Amino acid sequence: MKLHYMGKYNKDPESLPHGEHMPGAVKFREAENTKQLGIIANVASIGVFAVFGIIAGFRCAPYFDKNSIWQIPIGCLLSMLCLFPHEIIHALCFRGDVYMYTNFGEGMLFVVGPEVMTKTRFIVMSLMPSIVLGLLPFIVGMIFPKLIILAVFGAVSASSGAGDFYNVYNAITQMPRGALTYLYGFNSYWYMPESK
Repeated sequence: MKLHYMGKYNKDPESLPHGEHMPGAVKFREAENTKQLGIIANVASIGVFAVFGIIAGFRCAPYFDKNSIWQIPIGCLLSMLCLFPHEIIHALCFRGDVYMYTNFGEGMLFVVGPEVMTKTRFIVMSLMPSIVLGLLPFIVGMIFPKLIILAVFGAVSASSGAGDFYNVYNAITQMPRGALTYLYGFNSYWYMPESK
């Protein structure tokens, strides 16, 4: 993996690095633009946070008091500080060049890579940040409920991967067995490799 920081994204999907389209490639049925994706991701994020929050609330409630209240805002703050590490974890799942963009005015931080991936590798790449920064700390917080900070950190971090969950859903429901996928602009495409 070779990470290239590209700076502010100019809102032109054609400016994003990409390879050539593969013969017979099929565009995923997905959001047509960043505004549509933002709506889908925000709704999914609220749903993920609600599930994790309810579980954490029941598990951690007996340990919540005036001496532990500081753990909630600190857990939220730590999860916000992990937005860059979230993208770095995605980047580590690429074998070749990967490019990081920002546009904080629209709440955007993302990586793209032009390489081809198997369905499984695409799913792992999409889920890895939410597993490492969300699910694992959340599980530790559930095992040790006095560590409310970990439950909050995990819940907020997991919910920040809602756009990634959308990609996983699309890959699972649209890619046939044996298909490969790649990114082109803001969209994902799948195709069947030629038999050897």
